[in-house]
Amino acid sequence: MSYLMNTYARQPVAFVRGEGVWLWDEAGNKYLDALAGVAVNGLGHAHPKLTQAICEQVNNLIHTSNIYGVLRQEQLAERLCALSGMDKVFFCNSGCEANEAAIKLARLYGHHKGIATPTIIVMEKAFHGRTMATLTATGSRKVQAGFEPLLTGFARVPYNDVEAVRQVAEHNHDVVAVLVEPIQGEGGIKIPDADYLHALRQICDDKGWLLMLDEVQSGIGRTGTWFGFQHTDVVPDVMTLAKGLGSGVPVGACVARGAAADVFQPGNHGSTFGGNPLACTAGLATLQVLEEDQLLGNATQIGGQIVEGFKQSLAGVAGIKQIRGVGMMIGIELDRPCGELVKLALAQRLLINVTADNVIRLVPPLVMREAEAQHLIAGLSPIIREFLGRASG
Repeated sequence: MSYLMNTYARQPVAFVRGEGVWLWDEAGNKYLDALAGVAVNGLGHAHPKLTQAICEQVNNLIHTSNIYGVLRQEQLAERLCALSGMDKVFFCNSGCEANEAAIKLARLYGHHKGIATPTIIVMEKAFHGRTMATLTATGSRKVQAGFEPLLTGFARVPYNDVEAVRQVAEHNHDVVAVLVEPIQGEGGIKIPDADYLHALRQICDDKGWLLMLDEVQSGIGRTGTWFGFQHTDVVPDVMTLAKGLGSGVPVGACVARGAAADVFQPGNHGSTFGGNPLACTAGLATLQVLEEDQLLGNATQIGGQIVEGFKQSLAGVAGIKQIRGVGMMIGIELDRPCGELVKLALAQRLLINVTADNVIRLVPPLVMREAEAQHLIAGLSPIIREFLGRASG
């Protein structure tokens, strides 16, 4: 009997040790981790610099409370603002909490402008979290089902469709913000047109809306830049972070600039654990290692090699729709549901994920090297070919 609530369809394995891109189970079997805790373990497992920083901090101080000043929090906020061009940070514990903060910020921003029912434009197939507000913002009926009534105050449009946003702007005068992922992660590694964020930025500027980017999955070096928006010259008003920020230690952040940075005042929002010394130490160490070890460049190089390697190894295979990626955020889209591949890959000691039913999602640690990337390509390609051949037959 398990004493855990039945909220996860877990794979039949438990890991007890990790090093770099490798994990070991209870029986001592070794697995290549191409999932990285779902884009969390950017530094891989047991990175010595991260481990040392965390151990030193635990020996000194784990938690005090935001009733008092938190020096590590100030340092991490300053670093994030320097890297992003933003002004101020609110720390929390997860991506959904960061997005919850952004949603509250946008509503308060609207009320300050005299808008009684502030509305946020969100996207189809988006994923922003599982709290009631972020669940409503998420564009998945599968995730929402059973939790109605959902919240009001959201207008949904197709992703990568600027004209749809303009149409909402014409008919809904209560809009205060656009919340969008620079690359949709849970939605299937969907990469928008190159001018998409530019167009959204222009609309937001013209209308006085906030452009809010959910960088929970695409941020912290995953796409080869510090943040996904930095592939353009667009800067958001609000950005949310989590996942890779603490390399496995729970930490999230809502980062803002300009007028958005001063919306919250004491009493408007808070978090008991958010930004405590341990979490912020993990964040600072993560950013330091990413920079010192040039892991952003590595994400671009190795991620490109993975995409090209799969394109070559799967060339001409019936059932492959598209292989795409930016940095270490990679999707292999098939023409049919392929959830079964997760177990097939696990049997070959490869850790992958399937999202949007038919997209193999690969978000490896940013420390992955060429030999490990080749191991992934060589090991996963025949599994995909065999699956597609069997399914076609």
